[in-house]
Amino acid sequence: MRKLMAGMDLHSNNVVAGIVDQDGKRIAHQKLDCDLGKIIAFLKPFKKELVKIAVESTFNWYWLVDGLKAASYPVVLANPAKIDQYSGIKHADDKNDAFFLAELCRLEILPTGYIYDPELRPVRDLLRRRLSLVHQRTALMLSFESLFARTTGEKMGLGRLKKLDVPAAQKLYDHPANQLIAGVQMKHIEQLTESIEQIEKVVIKAAKQLPYYAKLQTLPGVGIILGITITMEVGDIKRFKDAGHFASYCRTVDSKCLSNGKKKGENNHKCGNKYLAWAFVEGANFAKRYDEDCRKWYDRKAAKKGTVIATKALACKLAKAAWYLMTQGVDYDRNRIFPELAGALSKRR
Repeated sequence: MRKLMAGMDLHSNNVVAGIVDQDGKRIAHQKLDCDLGKIIAFLKPFKKELVKIAVESTFNWYWLVDGLKAASYPVVLANPAKIDQYSGIKHADDKNDAFFLAELCRLEILPTGYIYDPELRPVRDLLRRRLSLVHQRTALMLSFESLFARTTGEKMGLGRLKKLDVPAAQKLYDHPANQLIAGVQMKHIEQLTESIEQIEKVVIKAAKQLPYYAKLQTLPGVGIILGITITMEVGDIKRFKDAGHFASYCRTVDSKCLSNGKKKGENNHKCGNKYLAWAFVEGANFAKRYDEDCRKWYDRKAAKKGTVIATKALACKLAKAAWYLMTQGVDYDRNRIFPELAGALSKRR
């Protein structure tokens, strides 16, 4: 029986599919609407022979990949960030892009992405929406503080701001326009806070059922929200073969390109997960404040390299430690993450 490979160039309103055999011969292609039924109908005559279907990872891939997997098709998610076509190609269109994905499947050199568990994916995306709401609330709070400073010459502390309600916020000002904007901003802040708390309840309940969450709570600087974020963003930790690859995915390593000790350029510094990058940098900022070992290590690094590099380096250490916690199911061990500090302490004793 022949083996077939398919590539799907996905857009917002259509899908271009191309199928090739094991010799690279083009078997079929078609431009289809974003309708799962029509796509499955096109693939059905080739189902028994299809060994792999590559779907381009675009903003709207969920429905197609989940639908094909539910219909028992062998689907992989193509990573477009790592796919480079021949630079001298004269003509390129959606049809050629679809066949190009199928050809990479045939040659077994297709860069693929991770297909997150469809049951947990909505919860993870809900957590991401929470971060967006937090940013909106922070912007409103900063705007409120700025208005207060401009009109009174005083500083509005965050603790005081959080205790205000709409009537109290309006009483801070005499002019009706300032009263209006203060009331509107405070109302939006209250509504965002309520939405954020609702999301946290749902996500915390889901995260606590996952095995990584309890172990991540032992990591310095990682509290409830950061522990949830890391847990939900990681998915299956086994997809990272070592701590270094996980730290790279978390964007905590340099993206420099060196030759003979000299910098020749930079690689894609955005390659990886921006939410994990945020989580571990936030964790590093908390850890250097409240954990003695982290603060000592950070101070030594900051004295040599500066505060920005030291914070990123501490985030990298925390990311690598998190990989060990999740893969080995162990609690945080300060002697493993800071062996140099442990040696210094033993010498003093």
